[in-house]
Parts: sequence; C-alpha cells; structure tokens
Amino acid sequence: MATPSSHAPPSYSPIPASSRRFKKQLLPSILYSSILLLPLVLVIVNRRPEGVSQVPPEKVSRLISHGGLTFSWTNIMLSWQRTAYHFQPEKNWMNDPNGPLFHKGWYHLFYQYNQDSAIWSNITWGHAVSRDLIHWLHLPCAMLPDQWYDINGVWTGSATILPDGRIMMLYTGNTHDLVQVQCLAYPANLSDPLLLEWVKYPNNPVMIPPPGIGHEDFRDPTTAWRSPGGDKWRITIGSKVNKMGISLVYETADFFKYELLEGYLHEVPGTGMWECIDLYPISLKEANGLDTSANGPDIKHVMKASLFDDGNDYYALGTYDPIENKWTPDDPELDVGVGLRYDYRKYYASKTFYDQNKKRRILWGWIKETDAEELHILKGWACVQSIPRTVLFDPKTGNNILQWPVEEVESLRSDSFEFNVKLEPGSVVPIEVDSGSQLDIVASFELDKEAFEETTEADVGYDCPTSGGSVNRGMLGPFGIIILADENLLELTPIYFYIAKGHNRKVETHFCADELRSSVAADVDKIVYGSKVPVLDGENLTIRSLVDHSIVESFAQGGRRVITSRIYPTKAIDGEARIFLFNNSTGASVAAVETRVTASVKIWKMSSANIRPFPLEYGVN
Repeated sequence: MATPSSHAPPSYSPIPASSRRFKKQLLPSILYSSILLLPLVLVIVNRRPEGVSQVPPEKVSRLISHGGLTFSWTNIMLSWQRTAYHFQPEKNWMNDPNGPLFHKGWYHLFYQYNQDSAIWSNITWGHAVSRDLIHWLHLPCAMLPDQWYDINGVWTGSATILPDGRIMMLYTGNTHDLVQVQCLAYPANLSDPLLLEWVKYPNNPVMIPPPGIGHEDFRDPTTAWRSPGGDKWRITIGSKVNKMGISLVYETADFFKYELLEGYLHEVPGTGMWECIDLYPISLKEANGLDTSANGPDIKHVMKASLFDDGNDYYALGTYDPIENKWTPDDPELDVGVGLRYDYRKYYASKTFYDQNKKRRILWGWIKETDAEELHILKGWACVQSIPRTVLFDPKTGNNILQWPVEEVESLRSDSFEFNVKLEPGSVVPIEVDSGSQLDIVASFELDKEAFEETTEADVGYDCPTSGGSVNRGMLGPFGIIILADENLLELTPIYFYIAKGHNRKVETHFCADELRSSVAADVDKIVYGSKVPVLDGENLTIRSLVDHSIVESFAQGGRRVITSRIYPTKAIDGEARIFLFNNSTGASVAAVETRVTASVKIWKMSSANIRPFPLEYGVN
C-alpha cells in the first residue's frame, strides 16, 4: 500500500517548531589506558556526541587490545602514510562520498567530514571542486548539523540535476532523537560555479521512516530517475526487515512531497541492513556511461548495496522493470550481498554519478584505515577517497562490470621504466626504480603453455583469504608483483595470481593481495584478500596497481576485479620502498609481459596532485 511520507508513524512525531534548536552535548570518547602517549588536548578534542546511536562498525577502526600501541611509531613513518594523489581533506576524519556532480565546468565532491577530530563524529558535509577529478580545491563545508532534523549528523545523500538545470540534493539527517529522516537541500545560487551556499528546505524532513521500518534503518537516498510516464521521479532508500536487506522506492513530482510505492525494488534475505544503495543503467553495446533515467533494449541495471553487517559493497547485474517497480538479478547466485563485490579489500559506501561532461559513469568509494584509532589521532587525519573509476559493462564475460581509473590520472605520470623479465620458479627479481611510494604499474603475465597443459595438480579448495598468502606454493602460482617492500624483504606486499586446477582439469584463476608481511608493526590489520577472476582463452593475466603511499588500488584483467589495500610499512617508506617481480610457483615457468608487448613491464613514477584550499579571495577563473 502506498503511504504518503507526510504522515508520521504513530511512534514518531516531528518536533514542534518552537523546539527545533538544540545544542549538541558532548562526552569523552574512549579513554586510552596508556594516556601518556597522547597530549591531553587530544583527549579533550576527540569527543563523540552524546545520544548518538551506536557508531557504525565500518566507521570505527580497530582498537589495540589493552588500549596501547605496541610499536614505536615515528613522525617520519606517520607522515609518509599521507597520500599524494588520492583525495583527502587537509586534516581530520572523512568517510562516505556524497552527491558528486558536474556543474559549470567544475566537478563537485561532497563527503562526510568531522571538522573537529580524526575520528568519526559530528558529521558535516565537506566540499571540494576540481576541473579534472585529480587536482582538487577545498571549499568551506557545504552543510552543517544545525537543524533539529540533522543535529546528529548530515549523512549520506545524492544529487539529481533536473532538465532545467536545478540541483536537488537529498540526504539523510539524524534527528535529535536519533531518527533517520530524508531531507532536501539546493544551491542558493545556481549561477555560482562553486555552489558555495546551500539552502535546506524549510519543511524538512521530506521523508520519515514508514510503518514497519526501524527509526535507525532508513537512510542514503539515491540519485533520482524518471518514472515511466516521465512526469515524476523515483529514488530508492536502503533499509531492512529483520535480517532481510531491502530497497524502498519513493516517487515525487516536485522533490518536496513523496509517495512510498508498494513493495520493494529488491530484497535479499539474510543480508541485513542495506546502506548507500545505488541503481544505475549500463549499456551492453556502447563504451560510455548512461544518464540515470536511461532504460530500454541493450541496457542492464546495476544494483549495489553497502552491507552494514558485512562492511563491503556488493553489486549485481539485472533488469529493472519500472512498471512493476522491480529489479531482478540476471543470476540469483550472484545477487546483491551474496555475489560480486566492487572491491575485495577496504572499499565502502560507494556512489556513482553520470558525468554529462564526458558521457561516462564515475564511481567513488570511501577507503577507510586499517590501523589503530590511536594512530589517527597522532596523525591528525583518517581515511581517503579512491581514485574515481569509470564503470562499463564487460561484453566479453557478459556477467560483470569493468572498473578502471579515470583517464585523467595518467596526467600525473612522469618518468617511465620498461623491463623484460623471465621469471623462473621460485624467483624474486628486483625492479630498479629509485622510489616505490608513488607509482602506476602495468604488468601482464603469460604462463608457459606447455607447463600449464602438463600440470595435473588438483587444488579445488584454493581461496585467497584462507590460502596463507604468497608463501604457499603450487605448480601454477603464486606469481605477480611485490610493492612497498624494503631491500631485505622484511616488509612486503605481494599482489598476485594463483591458478588452481580441479580434478576435472577445470581452471580457476585467483587474484590476491597478501598483507601478512606488509608491516613489522602489530598495530595494523594484516590479512590476505582477493577472489576468483574470469580469464578468457587467449588472455594474458594483467595487473595495474596505483601505488600512493599507504593506499594501493590494484585492477586485474582490465578491471574485472579490484583490490584496494591499506599498507603501513615502517621500513619500506620514502626512498627505501622497492618493487619486485616474483614467481613462487614450484613447477611452471612464467614470463612477465605487457598486455600488447611481449616480455615487458611498464612503470611510471607519479607526480603529486595539487590539492589545496580554494583561493576564494581571487574569485573563479
């Protein structure tokens, strides 16, 4: 049954107008037993708001047992961790990307931001602009938690650009009594290319949790798309019923009043709360992006959800029926939350937008830290955004998408190096690059065909996370690249392939990242991550890795699988960071080759992006 959002559920009444101003009360955050390690001022500054519901697990980094750091970190080590060409604020905490859009020559990125501290709390909307998605200018915060309906956080939202050029920004507000509601904001001046001022709709919230939906289970509205008649718009919002993840759909004619449509756009039992849902079309024929409202022949729809309980972003390909208000997966075994992921390490709360400037769909993702929260406070910052990625359908496999760094990142390439290498079983070969901290690495690996055909080894149970990492050897792997290693290989992070053959000689290729020896410090997570990756007949095995200090984004087979790693070495930093190629197989010969040029690996040194405050006193050029 359709339920107008203007009527509150019996258990929730909006706050009277006379009571809509509140002062946020603060309380100390977690007190550390080894308090002498931190200046007292940090204990005062890093406080969480009283009354805020339990902090989401993905928003909190692992705390060290017994409350203390076990390694003597130096300022040099911690300073090295800050990225050089990934977007991040000048200081403090950042999480979800919000409302990305292109307006009057500028790309805009909004993001969840804590102005006061390097831990999750007091969430506002940070704001930055760029001409090219690589070099960024910081602007003043776009929206603050200053109204009764968002006093406990201006949470995740999305932008919709209307045909007349108006921009409607829907976002989740967390009210004074911890109810998640949907709110509307819009630019005060559309002629301003920087969109510096935002107006919150006076009659917010425009949507509240409908009956049967928990007050803390209703968040993250998507970009809107056209309804079948073309006279209305639809958006979807994440929620759950018991342990079933669901997507609710609302319809609106003017973005001020909304009607909840009957049923769910999609649901998957056992997946828990769905956050940051995304639904967008993808062309089966053209190598370009599509406007969010596109539908028809030769179009599939990608549905994605960030699983609150799982902490990962899952997607699936399927068909959207606007008449029935239903999205159906192509393969139920690869449904949302049980099948494919955007990324197989730390990548969450992602959001896409249609870039009308270059007719492409661009994907942003939040990359969280995997070290101790105490270190965030010492550094004064936490978390980064991924390099924006283009998203296309993979016509060769027909069942997954391709993610690839936007072409603009290549403008940072400077000196290049090419290597011809023959890797024998058990070999580790150093690559002579004077610094391994900022690189773009493109490598391809061609397995010796004769050795491959003769191998009868059965390895049906191989799985990256449970494999024990790159030290465990088989006849057909592991082999790949080693990044952020010191000269003596006391610290190293292999990115590699492992080919497993079953009893029926069925071949499965696995793409993995091994962080088990990425740092000698115990204050960081060190895990093996990865998944199976489709490899078609005649294809070489390819890796592209963007290395940027403590973050490495690795793309296999042209972007069929991606692994983003956070790495915190203590020795392999600055000029001591080294690169190696390796083949740890026991019996097959592997030759490293470039995709189109036999026996070559190409590496570019990467310049730093120009990310700084906008010089507002000089105006807009």
